[in-house]
Amino acid sequence: MMASYDSTADTLRHSLRVGELMGELITHLIGRSTCHDHSKTVEPELSVFNEFTPKLKSSVYGSDEYRGFLAAMGGGLAHHYAANRHHPEHFPNGVDGMTLVDLIEMLADWRAATERHDDGNLNRSLRIQKERFGLSDQLFNILWNTAKAYGWLPGESCGATTNRRGEEWVCNVLVRDDGKHEGTHEDGSRSPGAEWPNEDPAGEWS
Repeated sequence: MMASYDSTADTLRHSLRVGELMGELITHLIGRSTCHDHSKTVEPELSVFNEFTPKLKSSVYGSDEYRGFLAAMGGGLAHHYAANRHHPEHFPNGVDGMTLVDLIEMLADWRAATERHDDGNLNRSLRIQKERFGLSDQLFNILWNTAKAYGWLPGESCGATTNRRGEEWVCNVLVRDDGKHEGTHEDGSRSPGAEWPNEDPAGEWS
């Protein structure tokens, strides 16, 4: 009589192999994390970023002034893009030429950049980048979901802590720049203070 098949050994071998392959990506991510933007510390980039970093910090991200500063950075910025794969400008076809490792470093770079900018806001930055780089809805959602899952959007989302059933949990649904709630809460209620037609949201959330 043929012995019954036990898949445990095959599953464990598969698990180890997946971990091995993931380790290759992790190794590259660790390498990126230790040398991010080091090209800015030497010429021809250093003098350009010495001049323009304070100007960029005080400008409104995505504004005409901001774009003007980028254009004025000329060869120094072009060198930076050419030397660093985490910028879509590094590739002739933009984000379509990037790897998952490139995208992770890019998203971390965008988050960190908002912390250096006087009006930094990752919610707004992601929407600007979507238009700037022609991100698909799917890729935008993946970047958004990643930022949300790792707590990179605190203080920029709804933040309601109690729903109308009295349950305590935090709503991280996007609040637009005009202060309006982007959609419904998970229990179907709306954000307090938002202008929703034919509904009175008062008291549903605290």
